[in-house]
Amino acid sequence: MIGLADFQISTLLSAASSRQSYSRASSANTTNRMSMNPTLKQLIEGVDVVSRKERHDPTVTCLITDSRRVVPGALFFAIGGLRTDGNHYVEEAVDRGAVAIITEHDLGNFFPIDYIQVKDVRKTLAIISRAFYDRPDEKLRIAGITGTNGKTTVSMLTQHLIGGSDKVGLLGTIRYDLGKRTLPSFRTTPESVDVYALLSQMVTNGCEEAVMEISSHGVDQSRVYGLDVDIAAFLNLTRDHIDYHKSMETYYSVKKQLFTGEIGNMPKAGVINIDCPYGQRLHSELPGGLPVVTFGLAENAMIRASHVKLYADRTEFDLSWPEGEATVVSPLLGRYNVSNLLAALAIGRAKGYEITELLLQLKTFPGVPGRMESVHADQPFNVLVDYAHTDDAIKHACEMLSEITEGKLIVVFGCGGDRDRSKRAPMLEAALEGTDQVFVTSDNPRSESIEQIFEDMKAAKGSERAVFINDRKRAISLALDAAQPGDCVLIAGKGHETYQEFDGSVTPFDDRQIARELILLKDFSV
Repeated sequence: MIGLADFQISTLLSAASSRQSYSRASSANTTNRMSMNPTLKQLIEGVDVVSRKERHDPTVTCLITDSRRVVPGALFFAIGGLRTDGNHYVEEAVDRGAVAIITEHDLGNFFPIDYIQVKDVRKTLAIISRAFYDRPDEKLRIAGITGTNGKTTVSMLTQHLIGGSDKVGLLGTIRYDLGKRTLPSFRTTPESVDVYALLSQMVTNGCEEAVMEISSHGVDQSRVYGLDVDIAAFLNLTRDHIDYHKSMETYYSVKKQLFTGEIGNMPKAGVINIDCPYGQRLHSELPGGLPVVTFGLAENAMIRASHVKLYADRTEFDLSWPEGEATVVSPLLGRYNVSNLLAALAIGRAKGYEITELLLQLKTFPGVPGRMESVHADQPFNVLVDYAHTDDAIKHACEMLSEITEGKLIVVFGCGGDRDRSKRAPMLEAALEGTDQVFVTSDNPRSESIEQIFEDMKAAKGSERAVFINDRKRAISLALDAAQPGDCVLIAGKGHETYQEFDGSVTPFDDRQIARELILLKDFSV
């Protein structure tokens, strides 16, 4: 049994009559998979087996990680998690018709069906999923993008520059583009069975290229184990997910695995931001012989920006690369989006595209939902919605907006519940340092009380200057009331998200929609 996210992806895929994440049943869009259902012995070839109990060699019709979705013919993976343990549900899987169980536990001689005990069930799931879907990653040229900030912008920009959503598949924070269809995303890097199922659909739909956001959780939990990555790109590393990784050193070492072959395969080339200290370190520690394209403002960067000029509606800079130079006018705002654009160009170059060809596509880039997305409703000041949810992201967002805002910069943001508490005070300090007025409010409190979250944030130096408002809509309204012509209101933290999470429930909430509705209710003529 697993969480809501995996249930959602199963529902989405099943609703579209593909069931690729959970079933090998024949359908019109599964032609790139094996024509015959494999047997258990075929699937566990290459798996590190501790012990096994096999009475026969059953045919496997689907791979299941959620006991509630087991059907006859299923191979059930008993995965231990933070909130629940799949081993508690093996009996339910048996009752529902599973033909075998993959587990790290010894289920005993009297267990009623076949089971395979393995050293690492998550790695085993990845290995078997890859085989089950006929190794779709080998049929795609995949760019895997990792970093604390910018993954979504770089992945969607890269997709646009090298061919667009019809030709280039995408797995990311906002959506999954599969060539001929798009699914809403529930997780930046899905579980491995879903990764290979979705890649399989890309192949079926005619994609030859794919772009993936690869999170540190995705690497650490073997969701991309064995993945054949064409280009591995490193954007940056700043404080985040320390509640999970415990230290920045561990966080870095997990990201590094994408470049060293520790995920099971070596990339064919690397792309690295050498403006970031961790990027410089990674560049110095890479295995010998791995081709690398570097990018940044640094003079030794292969793809380099200089003479950056920031405007309220665009960014301009001089671009240089080994074969040429150009003046770039980008619709993306801010210095950090210069870095994001350089990353996308570097990935394109590493894939063999000409920089001049990529720059021609930049003019038609529509932007990224919830990333410095402007809300227009005839108000006399700017309103922007952004996903910034770390102190570094808040800092850079405020720095960028301060440079292009004539009046005051007003920020609305909060900190998520059940997440790293140590980053809350630094986030508020970053906001206070770079703005004129700060409204602190709820983000996704989850099971934590908003009072506890606020208390952690109040440890920030100067926190008495912030206004704490429990209700996010009310906080946005007050920020809009405080704005004058020439000012800028930044609503940060949730970006593209269309909900808030409160103690197990999900409530519809879209910062962009709420801001627009509130603006239309206000009279700016007085």
